[in-house]
Order: sequence, then structure tokens, then C-alpha cells
Amino acid sequence: MLRKPSKKRGGDGRPKVFSRPRLLAILVVTLPGLLLSSASCSAAREPGPESRTVVDELGRSVKVSTSPSRIVSLAPSVTETLFALGLGDRIAGVTSYCDYPPETASKEKVGDTQRPSIEKIVALKPDLVIIVTASQLEQFVTRLDELGIPVYVSNPSTVEGVLGSVERLGELTGTGERASELSSSLRARIEAVRARVGDGPRPRVLLILGNEPLITVGGTNFINDLIDRAGGRSISADEKNDYPHYSLESAVAKQPEVIFLQSGEPDLPERLKQTPAARGGRVYRLDSDLLLRPGPRIVDGLEQMASKIHP
Repeated sequence: MLRKPSKKRGGDGRPKVFSRPRLLAILVVTLPGLLLSSASCSAAREPGPESRTVVDELGRSVKVSTSPSRIVSLAPSVTETLFALGLGDRIAGVTSYCDYPPETASKEKVGDTQRPSIEKIVALKPDLVIIVTASQLEQFVTRLDELGIPVYVSNPSTVEGVLGSVERLGELTGTGERASELSSSLRARIEAVRARVGDGPRPRVLLILGNEPLITVGGTNFINDLIDRAGGRSISADEKNDYPHYSLESAVAKQPEVIFLQSGEPDLPERLKQTPAARGGRVYRLDSDLLLRPGPRIVDGLEQMASKIHP
């Protein structure tokens, strides 16, 4: 069973307090009273005779085609990974928040990441639907299972987990060699960052995901892992929730030396202007899409972050 949904998130694993709608990446869906016509139900495609059973990243057994040719992606990070694997021509549908690479503009939209349409998905006759674990769509997944549409759940929670997910999606789609090459190149860039930041000082870092209330990152998600790999030390690393509400008083008391804001977020709260980071001119904005989407471009986000922490 999928885990119980978090009240604090909004899509692809992010808090739903983000100011820009397209950053809402967690799929939190309820489908009350949904009635599909018999014609729609018959449109679902069962895996053909050339199929196999795989285990997804939540440990679920899923029967899929050996080479799925009509894939629906329900997360921007998944869409970016599929394109990076050269699978653009096999993508039948994406969400309205899937905006990278530019080729996604020509893909059929099945709704946003909060309310994807089962009717639209079924009409596309997919042989594979891929979602992220943060979506927590138990009813949604169950309904697609009943319609004979395989659903694979991706579950990256660390930087290494993102690379592992790239490799598993490659195996799933018959592009294992390309996925291996991609993950190897990404690992080489991660190692280059590690070598550059070395064992030097690790400044205290506050990463702000929302201002009202103040939301940051806890110790168990991939964004905190990015901070650590970039040579910083998150002041909220001991928080157990992935995206905890954090008081301004606690943030000021921890005396962060570097503060990161999302692109598009309001300016720094007044109270935080009394921190070493603000006084030292070390408040930076990061490209939110690189930071918040656990796909191949996460390494771009790591490099961007490391260049600010250790210029």
C-alpha cells in the first residue's frame, strides 16, 4: 500500500506553499464519485504477451511490457528523466507542470499534478504510467490497476536514490545502457563537486521553501542531501519531517551563514536580516526547477549550490 499522504506537500515531493503553481509537484488526488464509461474502460491496454513482472521503487510487483511504447508521466522529474533517456517519442502524456525540455509542449496534457484525469489517461491507451512516491495516490493507483494499466512508482529520496531511479527507469523502458551512461556521467560530476569542496569548513545553511509560515527541509530528503554534498551543514538537519515548519526564532538562533531562497520567492523575512548570512551578503536565489525536481538536472542544482557555499 502507498503511504498516507502528507498535508504539507504539493507535487514531485515539494511543499504546496510554493508561490509558483508549477512548482507544485506532489500529486495529492481524490477522485470522489468518478464514473468511467464502458468505452473508456475498454480503452485501457493490458500488457501483451511479451511482458514481465518488475518490482517498483516501493516494492510493488508490476506487470509491464518488455518495451513500453506509450508512457504517461505524472511528475516533471520523471518526464525529464524519460527525455534524457531518449524516450521522447514514447511519451504519450504528461502533466501541465511538465515544462522541460521544450519538447514537452507538444505532448498531450492529462491535467495538473494535483488532479490528473483518469479519463484522459485511459483515452491515451498507455502501456505504462509512472508516478512519484510522494503522490500517495492509493485510490488513483488502485483504479488504474483495475483498468489493467500498469503503474510504476518512483521513489528517490537521496541524490544517490535519484541516480538509482534513472537506472531503474532505464531498465524498465529498455534503455538500460543509455541510463547507465547517464548515471555514470552524473556521478562523475558529483564526485568533482566532492573533490572541490573537500574537507574544509561547512557553513551553516538555511534553505527556505516558503516564508509564511517559514518552511525548510528536514534531514531525510534529497534536498538536505544536496546541501551536505555541496559542502554545507543544514541547520534543520535534525528535523524529522521532510518539510518542517520552522520558527523564525529558531532560524535566527541557529545563526545560518548561508541562506538559499527559491527563485520567485519574496525577499528575506525581516527577522532573518540579523543573521550572519544576511550581514555577510550570503543570501542567494537558486533555480527552483534544478533544486526541487529529483531528476537528472539535480546535479546542476548541486553544482549551483556548491558554487555559492564554497565560491
